[in-house]
Amino acid sequence: MGKIIAITQLSIDGVMQAPGGPEEDPSSEFKHGGWFMHYGDDLLHKTISEIISGDFEILLGRRTYDIFASYWPLHDDDPIGKAFNKAKKYVATQTLEHLDWNNAQILRDVVEEVGRLRAAEGPEIHIWGSSNLLQTLISAGLIDEHRLWIAPVVLGGGKRLFESGVPAGALSLVDSKVTSTGMIINTYRPAGALPGEEA
Repeated sequence: MGKIIAITQLSIDGVMQAPGGPEEDPSSEFKHGGWFMHYGDDLLHKTISEIISGDFEILLGRRTYDIFASYWPLHDDDPIGKAFNKAKKYVATQTLEHLDWNNAQILRDVVEEVGRLRAAEGPEIHIWGSSNLLQTLISAGLIDEHRLWIAPVVLGGGKRLFESGVPAGALSLVDSKVTSTGMIINTYRPAGALPGEEA
């Protein structure tokens, strides 16, 4: 099974918008782009190295694809760039007709096609960012694991990982670490219905 893993940089109040820089996603007048970049340390770098050292594929929404495809192909000397450039990439889009990044494939019917990828034998499939895509996949029950990198900041607004309307459910905490900068690195897996609401 190609386990679907969402890797999300998150604020304490659940916002995931534009963690890397102001230009990433200023929609809805979001003014705090780059908020995550002050919290890196050796533990986070070790975590990233472990993620990219194995065999994996990448699933991205169109906006995140545009950001990644304009940057990582030019940074093959970086370990992350080298791993991302090598990996097979799936891009959920209704508008793009061609993908310039190597080894990339368009997905039109996201729920059906991701469900098929998940059911097939294959490596882990990592989702980075891609907030709109995540809403669809969470609602369809297609996320097998959430790796949340929670920075000690409150942003007060912006795109959230769990927007209003996603199905209620329990999560099981399977791993937790705290970095020297106060970031919490938690791994959760879906655990069925809310306690007390099991069918």
